[in-house]
Amino acid sequence: MGKGYSSEEIREKLIVVLEHSTTGMSGVEISEKVGVNRITMTKYLKVFAVEGLLRQKNIGNVTLWSLEPGQESFNFPDDYFKITSKFLENLTKGTEEEVYSLIRNCIHSGASVNSLIFEAIVPAIDSINELYDEGKIGSSELSLLRNTISKSLQIFNQFPIVSNSQKNVVVIAADSKSTLLSEAASSAYHSDGWRVSHLGDMSHAINVLFDLDFQKLVGKIWKRKSGILIVVIFSQTSEGLMFFVDSITPLKEKSSKRMKLTLCAKTSKKSKINADLISENFNDILQWSNTTFQNLK
Repeated sequence: MGKGYSSEEIREKLIVVLEHSTTGMSGVEISEKVGVNRITMTKYLKVFAVEGLLRQKNIGNVTLWSLEPGQESFNFPDDYFKITSKFLENLTKGTEEEVYSLIRNCIHSGASVNSLIFEAIVPAIDSINELYDEGKIGSSELSLLRNTISKSLQIFNQFPIVSNSQKNVVVIAADSKSTLLSEAASSAYHSDGWRVSHLGDMSHAINVLFDLDFQKLVGKIWKRKSGILIVVIFSQTSEGLMFFVDSITPLKEKSSKRMKLTLCAKTSKKSKINADLISENFNDILQWSNTTFQNLK
């Protein structure tokens, strides 16, 4: 830590110092403007380069430092409202690197992973699907944007989290359209310290042997049946939803109430579905999961 400054403060000062520099600045110039001694500043510059804030260019014996594209200073929680539109704008009009830089920038500015998922990622998923449905983008662009969002979620999963062996969750997408939301859910559970088994799109596994196959999987990932196991199914089709519900329910009923089944889907009020929670809003499911685990103690 620089004398009198926190790491976050040094980061903010760096952005201010470098945001209008087109050629970059030397470590000596930066240390003078930031007010941190040269040796300490050099250590920070190297750390921020690894984090994706800075890029370096060597010219002879001089190293010039500049900001990676898309870097700016945010103040959370006040600036979450900015991220919703900015993430979508970078996604649809910018480059992939601008999208990833924004995510890393937000994290290093103090944003929480789950807030970014619910404030930026999930709205973006809904928006690009709407753009496709309205004919404003084609299937190729839709696939590209979905892959970019998926890679953004992988950034969140790279942060080390100490998971709780008592908190277990299996996340399933019943169809390809639900895959991205299931990935977002897995990242959110991971951030909250759950042991996540993300199965992704399981529409290919719809067959008469799935119930036995799933029972074997549960036996491997939840060997001692301690704590809780929550199965979350994302679906945009009633057929896929009902298949997985019907296949998993018998196993759930044998699990002494420590296995729960939740559905993130739109269902008819007349539908009789044996699930512990049904909601179109995944944030509600995540909160319910954490509360249910706490109530088991």
